[in-house]
Amino acid sequence: MVYLLLAICLITGWNSLANGSDFEKEIAPLLIRNCLECHSPVKTEGGLDLSSREGILRGGKSGTVIEIGNASGSYLWQRIQDGEMPPESKGRSRKLPLSERTSMERWIDSGASWPKGRALDIYERTNEVRAGLDWWALQPIKRPEVPTLSHDIDSGNSIDAFIGARHEELGFTFAPLADRRTLIRRVTIDLIGLPPSPKDVHTILNDSSPDWYAKLIDRLLNSEHYGERWARYWLDVVRFAETSGYERDQLKPNIWKYRDWVINAFNADMPYDRFLTDQLAGDEVSYRDEDSVIATGMIRAGTWNDEPNDPADYLYERLEDMVHTTSSAFLGLTVKCARCHDHKFDPIRQTDYYRMAAMFWSGYIGQGNLGGPDAKRLGYDVFGWTDKKATAEPIHLLIKGDRHRPGALIVPGFLSAVPNIDRPLVSPPPGSGTTHRRLQWAQWMTDSGNPLTARVMVNRLWLHHFGQGIVRTPNNFGFKSDPPTHPRLLDWLASEFMNPSQASVEGEGQSWKMKRMHRLIMMSRTYRQVSIHPQQEAIALNDSQNRYWWHCNRRRLDAEALRDSMLAVSGNLNPEMRGSSFYPRMSEEALEGLSRKSGDWKESEPDQRARRSIYLMTRRSRILPMMTAYDFADTTRPCGQRNISTVAPQALVMMNNPFVHHQSQSMARRIFREVGPAGQNRQIDRAWNLAFGRDPNEDELAMARDHLLKQADHFQKTVESRDGVSNGGSPLQAMASLCHVLLNANEFIYLD
Repeated sequence: MVYLLLAICLITGWNSLANGSDFEKEIAPLLIRNCLECHSPVKTEGGLDLSSREGILRGGKSGTVIEIGNASGSYLWQRIQDGEMPPESKGRSRKLPLSERTSMERWIDSGASWPKGRALDIYERTNEVRAGLDWWALQPIKRPEVPTLSHDIDSGNSIDAFIGARHEELGFTFAPLADRRTLIRRVTIDLIGLPPSPKDVHTILNDSSPDWYAKLIDRLLNSEHYGERWARYWLDVVRFAETSGYERDQLKPNIWKYRDWVINAFNADMPYDRFLTDQLAGDEVSYRDEDSVIATGMIRAGTWNDEPNDPADYLYERLEDMVHTTSSAFLGLTVKCARCHDHKFDPIRQTDYYRMAAMFWSGYIGQGNLGGPDAKRLGYDVFGWTDKKATAEPIHLLIKGDRHRPGALIVPGFLSAVPNIDRPLVSPPPGSGTTHRRLQWAQWMTDSGNPLTARVMVNRLWLHHFGQGIVRTPNNFGFKSDPPTHPRLLDWLASEFMNPSQASVEGEGQSWKMKRMHRLIMMSRTYRQVSIHPQQEAIALNDSQNRYWWHCNRRRLDAEALRDSMLAVSGNLNPEMRGSSFYPRMSEEALEGLSRKSGDWKESEPDQRARRSIYLMTRRSRILPMMTAYDFADTTRPCGQRNISTVAPQALVMMNNPFVHHQSQSMARRIFREVGPAGQNRQIDRAWNLAFGRDPNEDELAMARDHLLKQADHFQKTVESRDGVSNGGSPLQAMASLCHVLLNANEFIYLD
């Protein structure tokens, strides 16, 4: 038996040596990585298919490409050796490395062996050029075991176990816990986008119960302001605006109802699987009503050109917008890149793009009614989406995306890279007015076997609590993404999102619930750290970007939170919720360029202009300059994460903008009203508590007094110079100046 085994090993080794190169380890990866993009059954440039033995032996339009046993006489080898193939455009040097050229030469010289029946697939495995079917984001979600740490961190939160385990590997430690006052402000702005009131701060600071922090989180999650805060993030993801863009930039009637639907959905803690389903197919669900049809406004929230150069071509542009928005928002993949060809980086075939496009095919209404159905067809006076009928015209793959070059007929379906839950679409039920394709697509997306949907959403939640996601490219989980810093934690969160563990759930019905995930994240020690670690400089040498969450990220308030916070501390905030949007005051300079200035921008009444920023009219052609200065989202495409810039115009806005000065003056009047004109120290205390949620220290108190004195003297001299009369200075104007300073302070604009 021993001799037999030895003989087998010798024969196997001899065959491997005789073959020259190991096909599976050397030749197959080389061909997949460098050749199949242009030479496969899908794309056969020069008539050459290198995906099979039959194809390589058949050759192409130039004739045979290899002479078995003679690499130097083989056309394929000559092109490779001369550096003509693969082309330089593939993102690498023109000539293959010597080791790969040597492998190819040995393989041809030794007989170009090819396993029987073996067909190469460009996406079969991940390499340095593109992702394959084995890409991490496409693998099933399996709940990992929670790590056990070698030291006690007194947390009991599974998130901390995953983060702490990586810390132990790297020699890091958690930063200390933030103090109560810091956490109050952090949690309040995180969840409702407004600063805590001095009264709330005082109450929480004096709460001696051990669960004060959990109670704070629950109270904020139950506030209606929570929906106003978190709905804005989702509106960015689905490229929401209230006008069509392009030259006319028409108002989309009643699309504000979709914005309100999103707010209500967050406040009601709508399960995410239903949240997704209603937006894709609220007109097809069994519980169809006005609210569910309003939800389909997501599909129509993008730009719309009523005068395209070629209406027939524009139909496919609109289709691309729908595919891109839904695939990036829910799946975190750039499916639109496969409109003209197989995706260059991800395992998404061109057929996948058209399979998804077919979901909307029956709903495309034509060029009227802003590219969608009217109220009569929808059954409600809303701006939503539905199909024209229960059947759809055939959809063809377009060769190179050109509608004049129709290719194969496409059968509607799902992403082929997720085969474990693939299933054929079924016909709609009798009497249906729609195809029910979108409903089946939503059911596929929310299937527990789908590896993408839950991962993408929990990453979005993490992003907005920490400033960065576990995957730092929230709309792209493909090859060009930033890989997850903690892949096991991401899978644990995704699994917990879909199927909560009994230990973390009180009662039933917690699957897909976002508020529960907020609590889980915010109760972690990882979230409650201070922003400056005691060993900040030393640890930063190894992780300057805080990819391993060893301290809290310091974050600047976004445009909405900054504007709303100023309204809140000034006492001007109008808490009115829902309803049509308001038009803020816009300067004449900012309105330049509008074709119909008087008709396009009708400034709202002052009390309406004091509403929260989520209700601010979002015209694609004119967004409030203050909002753009602070990185308001680009409304023409899905935005998973806004830019975070630090530029001079931001400081100029805060120094000179009339809105900021108006809030400073209102804040001063509020202080005088609540404290009285006398008692300067009490006024200063009140100003600090409104702006920062704390009392001033001795140095700040002294500087504030000095500022008030100098400013009162300045305003007195200004009045005397203008009128020749002294009024003894202006304490109110001086206080307004101090308030303006506080609103410009980093402590107000940034969140620790």
